[in-house]
This record gives sequence, structure tokens and C-alpha cells, in this order.
Amino acid sequence: MTVAVKTFGRIGEAAAALSAERGARFFGGGTILMRMVNEADPDVATIVRSTDPALARLAVSSGRIELGAGATMAAILAERDLAFLHPVARTIGGPAIREAATIGGNLFAHSPYGDFATALLALDAIVAIAGGFGQREQPIEEFLAGRDRGGRQLVTGVSFRRPAADSFRFVKVARIRPKGVAVLSIAAQLPLASGRISGARIAYGAMDRAPVRAKAAERALEGRTLDAAGVAPAVAVAAEGAAPVDDAIASAWWRREILPVHLRRLLLGAGA
Repeated sequence: MTVAVKTFGRIGEAAAALSAERGARFFGGGTILMRMVNEADPDVATIVRSTDPALARLAVSSGRIELGAGATMAAILAERDLAFLHPVARTIGGPAIREAATIGGNLFAHSPYGDFATALLALDAIVAIAGGFGQREQPIEEFLAGRDRGGRQLVTGVSFRRPAADSFRFVKVARIRPKGVAVLSIAAQLPLASGRISGARIAYGAMDRAPVRAKAAERALEGRTLDAAGVAPAVAVAAEGAAPVDDAIASAWWRREILPVHLRRLLLGAGA
């Protein structure tokens, strides 16, 4: 099978090429796409690349964070102001994978992958998209829900409000640590007002085909404290709305069984 490679200097040019050709796929880090190429996937006829430096942009301010879709996990780990995301990036593969794996690619990784996308869902990120329609933005929850039927769209970056100090937490449960495939992952943003939770966002990875919000647990936490009694209602409804699948890593039954245990530990700051 012959695969053509087209390289463009501007994001807009790459987005137009991606939209115009049915068999075109965008090359970011290649951790997903190159497997498809190596397996002679007939859906890949053209690889589209872009050298636009905006794709690798990391902009960190006191109020908001903007990350280019081409920024790698290694770049995240090298940025001191993104220390709250280091535990997430560090769990994605080994050093070689982290040098290649990108934020944009992770948004398209299917369960049980996609740990960084899980974190971005908890952070209420906005996804910037370019295509034949031009430029637009979409809340990450909507993007993840429709990503497999969204056509050939080019994700150019994500942005989100910088979380308050110590309000973001993440845990990944894997059989091989630190770089194993997820049995499950949990990301949570837990803002406090007068010592009580106000506006929690909790996201699960490997508990559905794409990362999902734990909305029942979020509601149960509202107005409560982060102690054993305060988190108990959230733990009781931890698996509500989740639809894990059986795979080679773990059964759906096992994922549901251990989810409340790890959610409780995360909420109490007790680690994995």
C-alpha cells in the first residue's frame, strides 16, 4: 500500500488538505497513526503534516493556559508552570513515547488510552478546531462525545482556566507502573469555597469508550468537605453512568468494583 505524505507550513493549509481528501489523516506524534500505517489500514491514503510552530505552543499565565495540539508529553514535563499536569504526562508510555505523543493525538485515543484527555475533561478545556468550515471552538465534553463522527477535523489546541493551587488531582491504575495501559484513570478538579467543595469536575478514563464525566459523584460532592464523611455520598454513586468495556487489560466488572476504592483515595488525597 502506497501512502502519500503532504507537508504544509500553515495550520490552515493542513486543515484544508485534511478536509478535502477522504483518506487523509493528520500526523502529530504518530503514536496512533503509524500503527495504522504499519497495519496497512485502508482508511489511510495520505498523511498530512504541518510545521506551523503554533501547534507546539505552550502559553501559561496566572489565569489561563493554552496548549498547542502538537505539544508533546515531554514538553509538558519540561514546563515548570505545568507541574500539576506532570503526574498525567508521566504516566503516558516511556520516555521515547512521551517525546512523540501529543496532546492532540491523545484526544483521539480510544479506551483504555487517553489519560491526558481525561485530565483535560476534568479541567473543562475548550478544544480549538480547524477544517473546511474555518476555525471554531468546542467544549471538550462535546468534542469527545462526537469525535468519531466529526469528520476530518484538525485539532489545533486546547485552553482552560488555570486550576487553583492543589485543586487538581489525578490517578492512573495500571498493572504495570508507571507506564502501563490504564485499568482506569480518574482526574478531578476540586475547588473549595470556605472549606467546602464548590463546582467539582470529575472525569474517568477507561470507564467508557471515551473519557466521561462522573456527574453523579460531582453532584454528591457539592457543598461537602473532603473528609471520609464528606466524600462518602460521592463514593456510593461512583460508577453511576459509567459503561466500561471488557478488554485484555481488565473486565468491565473489575473496573466497576475498584472504581469506588480509587475515587475515595483520590478525594481524600491518599494516592493510588
